[in-house]
Amino acid sequence: MSEDNTAQVANNPIGGDTTVTTEQPQLSITDLQNLRAIVDVSVKRGAFGAAEISAVGATFDKLNTFLNAVAPQQPTAPQAPTV
Repeated sequence: MSEDNTAQVANNPIGGDTTVTTEQPQLSITDLQNLRAIVDVSVKRGAFGAAEISAVGATFDKLNTFLNAVAPQQPTAPQAPTV
């Protein structure tokens, strides 16, 4: 059975059929890098309590390890020659 990514709007007061498509959630490597930076700044500013910091640190380490493993695989944009 396949998954349908569209939903029909029922009882449309204007009339006619309206189809609403739902976007699939997406995360890019850049999004994950931004999250890593957010966590880093949050820890430096003391946003987490002592009881929370070990879980935050463990999650940060997992994210950092993943990004370090994936980063070499990311294609780099060609740089323009400097004049």
